[in-house]
Amino acid sequence: MSTYLITGAAGFIGFHLSKRLIEQGHTVIGLDNINDYYDITLKYARIAQLGIKKDEAEKYNQLVKSTKYHTFSFIRLNLEDYNNLIDIFNQYNFDCVINLAAQAGVRYSIDHPFSYVQSNLVGFLSILEACRHFKIPHLIYASSSSVYGMNSKYPFSEDDPVDHPVSLYAATKRANELMAHTYSHLYGFRTTGLRFFTVYGPWGRPDMAYFKFARSIMEEKPIEVYNNGDMYRDFTYIDDIIDGIVCVSNKNKENNELFKIYNIGNNNPEKLSKLITVLEESLGKKAQKIYLPMQPGDVYRTAADITALSRDCNWQPHTSLKTGIKSFAKWFLSFYNYVNL
Repeated sequence: MSTYLITGAAGFIGFHLSKRLIEQGHTVIGLDNINDYYDITLKYARIAQLGIKKDEAEKYNQLVKSTKYHTFSFIRLNLEDYNNLIDIFNQYNFDCVINLAAQAGVRYSIDHPFSYVQSNLVGFLSILEACRHFKIPHLIYASSSSVYGMNSKYPFSEDDPVDHPVSLYAATKRANELMAHTYSHLYGFRTTGLRFFTVYGPWGRPDMAYFKFARSIMEEKPIEVYNNGDMYRDFTYIDDIIDGIVCVSNKNKENNELFKIYNIGNNNPEKLSKLITVLEESLGKKAQKIYLPMQPGDVYRTAADITALSRDCNWQPHTSLKTGIKSFAKWFLSFYNYVNL
């Protein structure tokens, strides 16, 4: 069994990944600063599922042992707090570091640029430096399909040029890839970037469109539909994403390629209007729609070429949009105590 450091452990993907790994018998140290970009109640609820009490998780720079899983511990910390981060690396011999912590959101980056520089650039540099000094065998980190910007070639391939991002968020994610390449080249440790494509599912992020739509539909408020619903996203269910991350973690123990980037998506873009229809069916209520033009920083279509990840890790997504949204809706209605009228 291995020992993992997972940053962003109270986040959507980090929570699901932590749960999967500890259920497989691995030791996981989860790190998160629990910022207020979205409702922190949801973040505390996620880590409560992992046996971490809210009053314990609120304490800064104090390692807390799970009351549910003996191989899981949690610490609230900013990645930029390099000295305290180093203390954690001193305490454990990590076999793999998975960096999912970041300031997320395309539109939010337009109004809050400095938070992206601190979290996504300075914070990531802290992780790189710690991995370098402690000779971590493998660093896996979150990138994003946003790096493809206005690329008009579909599906997006890892070999496509990604030099023209259209949001600061995307620019920071591309910078992470370049920083990782530099560290792999200079210091000889393995880094793998994962370009996530519109991840959704239970315990998801409230700032994502499907989540906001669900809340508005249940509260009988209108939803804002950009570009008249004529936008396509490669919606990827959370369980498929976790399968992919675990595959990457296991596969790269067997090869010597120091730097790698993979798309991790559903390889089946769906129209925004279809998402809304499926969501209406799953929630049992119709949406009131307000149609608006395309927003700054948005792209018309995302579509993942997953040939490389499928080839190298024998990974394929399996969850249809209908199945995934139905699973999300069931959790959503239960978690927020909504009653179908």
